[in-house]
Amino acid sequence: MRRARSPSVRGTPRIPNLMGFAAGALLSIDLFAGSSGLTKIADVPLPGGATRFDYQSLESTTGRLFISHMGAGQLVVVDVRAGRVIANLDGFPTVTGVLAVPVEHRAYASATGDHEVVVVNDSTFQIVARVPGPRFPDGIAYAPEERRVFVSDESGQRDFVIDATSNSVVARIELDGEAGNTQYDAGSHCVIVAVQTANQLAVIDPATATIVRRITFDNAVRYPHGFYVDAPHRLAFISGQGSGTLGVLDLRTLQLRQVLPIGSDPDVLAFDPVLGRLYVAAESGVVAVFGERDGSLVQLGWYRAPKAHSVAVDPTTHRVYLPLADVGVLRVLVPSDSH
Repeated sequence: MRRARSPSVRGTPRIPNLMGFAAGALLSIDLFAGSSGLTKIADVPLPGGATRFDYQSLESTTGRLFISHMGAGQLVVVDVRAGRVIANLDGFPTVTGVLAVPVEHRAYASATGDHEVVVVNDSTFQIVARVPGPRFPDGIAYAPEERRVFVSDESGQRDFVIDATSNSVVARIELDGEAGNTQYDAGSHCVIVAVQTANQLAVIDPATATIVRRITFDNAVRYPHGFYVDAPHRLAFISGQGSGTLGVLDLRTLQLRQVLPIGSDPDVLAFDPVLGRLYVAAESGVVAVFGERDGSLVQLGWYRAPKAHSVAVDPTTHRVYLPLADVGVLRVLVPSDSH
């Protein structure tokens, strides 16, 4: 998946169902068998009431965790080192996606209620720009070489491209389907977006803002929304909201290595590259925990958490962060074997 412009990067390879069974059969498995290997160390109270939270973004160098408090229309900033909220910002109606970009000294948040992307100074927490355009902005990615921000417009079926130097929209990429999450792949220097209603990943050249490849899945991974790119190992972990499954995609061969069961209605994924541990949070209240071993995932267990469809991890401390909507706290956990 290099950013080459030769004909070999184009086309629509179809991913077969390598598991040989229906997705529905996966859901009959006892999802709660076994231990998660996670130990709770704190519950940090969050402001704004016990309502829905969405994406999170952690600046590991500063310890600032940006949390989208979707139900309250606020952007919450937690100092994870001090274990307390240091800012609670208004002006983010129905906020969904958030991404901290330390090299730009900015955090970008999708204010869906205002159909715009809000740009925030990541130190002063002052709003520096509002970029209108997307109908339903959601996931956000940053391409460092081009200094461009890519934003999923879920119901608008496009990816919006924002110039980080001018905070202006420079391109709109038609996806031919609803946009799920958008991620940057440092290995190919491309941006990848889940086109959930087409069961596809669309690969975008960030310099030209054009789609250079589409990867199509069958129903083994249905309605892909959240995903994570493990660039060093050339893998992508893709959650199927419609199938309740996780696909492990080899980015070299564009073939699925595995299809694994996860909680129903999965959303956000987080990966600890040091421990090789993947967390997949689901709206149904379960976090699936996997370990990466030689390019494959091994199921480590399940963690019950009410409506914990958002998860973040600090690769330095290995702490895992789960905002819990029903109780209005940020649950902090640590893997039992990382002490």
